[in-house]
Amino acid sequence: MTVQALLVSVFLLVGVLAWVFQERIAFQPPRGPYPDPGIVQRVSYSARDGQPLFAYVIGEPTTPRGILLVFHGNADLAVRSIDWAQEVVKRTGAAVMLAEYRGYMGLEGRPSYEGARHDAEAAYRYATDSLQAEKERLAFYGHSLGSAIAAELAVDHPPRALLLESPFTSARDMATSMVGTWFTVIFWRFVSRIHFDTARIVESLDVPVSVAHGGGDLIVPWRMGEEVYRRARRKGEWFFIPHASHNDLRVIGGDGYWEWLTRSLAQLTSDE
Repeated sequence: MTVQALLVSVFLLVGVLAWVFQERIAFQPPRGPYPDPGIVQRVSYSARDGQPLFAYVIGEPTTPRGILLVFHGNADLAVRSIDWAQEVVKRTGAAVMLAEYRGYMGLEGRPSYEGARHDAEAAYRYATDSLQAEKERLAFYGHSLGSAIAAELAVDHPPRALLLESPFTSARDMATSMVGTWFTVIFWRFVSRIHFDTARIVESLDVPVSVAHGGGDLIVPWRMGEEVYRRARRKGEWFFIPHASHNDLRVIGGDGYWEWLTRSLAQLTSDE
């Protein structure tokens, strides 16, 4: 085999592997046993393709303080955010709905880009139809991968506020960060099935976008969060902690983190 033929074979193999495994890299459901949620309300609903789903609802959904619809990261679980959600309720008065994805926490189905879109839409429909959340009193929050899911949902259903913690600019940029520019130049347009592009989305959203990021984030470079905030058409609150990493921003940030979140949610009770 010539060198040229070997290189072609290697490139083809990389392309095939990227096509097959990209969603397994993007979505990494933790295995059980799962944490005990304790005494909290769990609600069940289905996506439009019939996929069974559930969410945890913390606080009173009919509160005039509104509802925060939450989407977690790729290797996380909704149940792990219950303590955080209870603190949100305590500090802001807003209720919180922690949506789970297909393939996570024992749910059947395989998580995917299209599946996540269906799951987010189903969570929104449950919040507005079953919980009777007023659209003027509904905010979206997403962490890491969840930030991209929340941003895409906001295109079709603009919330009162969009809160993004440790967001990445786009799936393409993340691939470049992980693998290298050569991969995206050669393969991306041919093999990508994941089309998250948060930086582009926020440019056109007529919604205040608040962003929090840690300077020590080794998973999603903090410059991506800064770029998302810079490109937002309507800027909410920016919160940056130099020594925080990907998953400990709320811990390292302390009161500053909660002040960021509270200010970001102030739109829910604003008459503007």
